[in-house]
Amino acid sequence: MARGADLLRATQAEVADGIDALFGKWLAVPADPRGPLYEAMRYAAIAGGKRLRPLLVRAAGDLFHVDRSLTLRVGAAVEAMHVYSLIHDDLPCMDDDEMRRGKPTTHKAFGEATAVLAGDSLHALAFEWLCDPATSADPFVRAELCCELARAAGPAGMAGGQMMDLAAETADFDLLTVTRLQQLKTGALIAFSVEAGAILARIPAEGRRPLRGYARDIGLAFQIADDIMDVEGDEALAGKALHKDDAAGKATFVTLMGIERAREQATLLVEQAIAHLGSFGDEAALLRAIARYVVERDR
Repeated sequence: MARGADLLRATQAEVADGIDALFGKWLAVPADPRGPLYEAMRYAAIAGGKRLRPLLVRAAGDLFHVDRSLTLRVGAAVEAMHVYSLIHDDLPCMDDDEMRRGKPTTHKAFGEATAVLAGDSLHALAFEWLCDPATSADPFVRAELCCELARAAGPAGMAGGQMMDLAAETADFDLLTVTRLQQLKTGALIAFSVEAGAILARIPAEGRRPLRGYARDIGLAFQIADDIMDVEGDEALAGKALHKDDAAGKATFVTLMGIERAREQATLLVEQAIAHLGSFGDEAALLRAIARYVVERDR
């Protein structure tokens, strides 16, 4: 397990550096009136976050010996989509947050209008980067990546989950509904990240079934861990406001299950996720380490 943790730390640092380098290159600030828009995108995207989604793309791609420069490009695209969602989620019309990743949210630093445009632009750029032949020489691979990311980000995925999250402020959701909400809001983009590595390797949909099971389980475990941190966590470590769900009266895994049962469920989900990788050998060590990390992290 220690070797898995060391592998995770080293790869996470390598992927984070690679993502920052790509964002630094692709989001170079132009010498024209669009400058503040690019500055806002860079502010939100560079040198922040866990880079979990690009890490998952890398780990899944490594199962099939995909060129790491390609998994890094796809990782940057999915991270751009994730950052767009955070920028918009922090807006006053959504969660109205003032801190993200230990610094003022994008709309606090650049104004609401620029923040909206920064999110819109990162959303669009994610698809532009996936469509680039440099991401894959195979046009069918590029098309499938775009299609699956659109599905994961749209009303059948992240955006649909965010709508359910807004409704949760005035509705009494049961455990099944909260599970569905989180499978869409958080889990869909995590699931895309895992499948993307296999799509790059041209693995057919039926061959990706174990990866989908793994992604489903770690997505839920990740959110349960988030709910626990919202109750027990340290805001300085988290880099954002905590205890907001409870203040808003939203049902969470913790409020519905109790903190100890929620912790047990997260551990069970991690064990299930690792079991889905039973047909793989040492090449899945990073995916196994990521599964453990999602419930052991402190931010």
